[in-house]
Amino acid sequence: MELRQLPLVLLLISNIHSGQTEESPKAKVNIKPDQHVFRGETVTLRCDIDGEGVTSWKYSWYKDGSDSVFSELQEHTFSSVTESDAGKYSCSGAERGGSRTSHISDEVTLTVSDKPRPVLSVSPQKWLTEGDSVTLICEVKDSSTGWAFSWFTRTASSDYRNRYKLLSDSSRGAGGNYTVSSAALNHTGVYVCSAEREKPVYSTHYSNEQPLCVTGVSPPVSLIISPSRTQHFTLISLSLSCEDQSNSDRWTVRRYKDNWGLEDCLLSRWGSQKGSTCKIMSTDPSYTGVYWCQSESGDSYQPVNITVHLDMILESPVHPVTEGDSLTLRCLYKHSTPPILRADFYKDGSLIQNQTTEMIISTVSKSHEGFYYCKHPERGESPKSWISVRASSTTSESDGLNPMIIGVTAGLILTFLIVFLVLLWRYRNNKGVRSQSPSKVSEQQNSSQTSEQNQSQAGYNTLLSGTAHIYDSVDATINKDFSTDSVSGPTDVTYAEIEHESSGKQKKNKENKEKTSEVSDTVYSKLNLGTHQGAGSSDVTYTQVK
Repeated sequence: MELRQLPLVLLLISNIHSGQTEESPKAKVNIKPDQHVFRGETVTLRCDIDGEGVTSWKYSWYKDGSDSVFSELQEHTFSSVTESDAGKYSCSGAERGGSRTSHISDEVTLTVSDKPRPVLSVSPQKWLTEGDSVTLICEVKDSSTGWAFSWFTRTASSDYRNRYKLLSDSSRGAGGNYTVSSAALNHTGVYVCSAEREKPVYSTHYSNEQPLCVTGVSPPVSLIISPSRTQHFTLISLSLSCEDQSNSDRWTVRRYKDNWGLEDCLLSRWGSQKGSTCKIMSTDPSYTGVYWCQSESGDSYQPVNITVHLDMILESPVHPVTEGDSLTLRCLYKHSTPPILRADFYKDGSLIQNQTTEMIISTVSKSHEGFYYCKHPERGESPKSWISVRASSTTSESDGLNPMIIGVTAGLILTFLIVFLVLLWRYRNNKGVRSQSPSKVSEQQNSSQTSEQNQSQAGYNTLLSGTAHIYDSVDATINKDFSTDSVSGPTDVTYAEIEHESSGKQKKNKENKEKTSEVSDTVYSKLNLGTHQGAGSSDVTYTQVK
């Protein structure tokens, strides 16, 4: 009986094992382009099931935990998504023509927001000195997938379609960062950005506006403000003039206000412009903004941040302070006469001088750059004012001359070196010629002796007709003492004088030649002279043969 039941038991175990190995796969939801999308974008939901051996699945889509199926496709697309399409989505699958099914997927949340407005920021700051580096950063909050960015500057046009002008090099900031490595004066302006996603193309709103203000050492125009300060009281008159070297009228005073845009003084209600001068008859806190000189070609120069306040202000320079110059700050109160208060002065939140009517920095350096304000125990504190420090023109010019100075110096050194080497060569060459005399003495003596031997062997002499004086060799050792104690030193002169006189005609035979040789007055002398210094003596040794 037990043996008959064994096959049945084995079959049962086999079926159980087979069921365990064919476990149902789990579905997975993917959303493109992102789980956080914006109204009007195209969104695709995709259900993926990794089931071995299954060639075709029938899909079921669910939303917000509902049992009702709203789609049976693997991909479900919203061509223009709205806020009502937001929710939690899941899917599952069943084998077509088979018995296998998948587990339902985890829920994935789709968030739909209104059309986005990118956020534009500046690093490190929007107030710059010519040559500084600055980066504009454009971000789409809560979404970072697949965006390409474009960059624009604000124009003064009242037409919304022409309000922004695309930068010629906008594409280099497509990744979200637009960097100016060396800011120039004409980079002053108001910047915005926008973003878009492809397939299909979807564009955002323009970002918030962000001004960049660049000041320089030698701008082509100066913005002259009267009274000459950046913070002003209410209800006073204010004059802003754009002055260049030619005193031309081609400049316009332009103002930028946050959330308001660009305005030209010439076309505004808050000021009147005559020539290149803008007059404001009565200041108001709403007049706070950045003012600059605008050229006919559209370039912006000399931006100044002007603020208008009720009671207390900090009197500070309009333009950046040059390194090495002095800086004077005062605390002014509108309702006192005189308006100067005894107050405490702060830089970047730290107290630097207390209870004084004015703060003076005699020699400004780059470290003095920062935000300043003053505080009075009863009147309160003034708004903060940014003090910018720029390099002096003397330093800049000297830096620019350095390469030229180095080149001239190197040229002079090279010329001097060449002249020195030429003189040294000539000196050594002349010295070498003089030093050859002692050696020639020995050479000539040896040559004379050799000649004598050869002539004796050959049996003849070469005689000079007439009378001749030959100074064969001079071997002189002259010891000179150039000290002041040695008035006169010995001078040693050694020379040989040889005089030849012909005594007859040359004979043709050997005997006559030998006789002639004996008759000839020829002396070969070799003089070796060693002298020692004597007190004022002069030793002269010579040999004279006639």
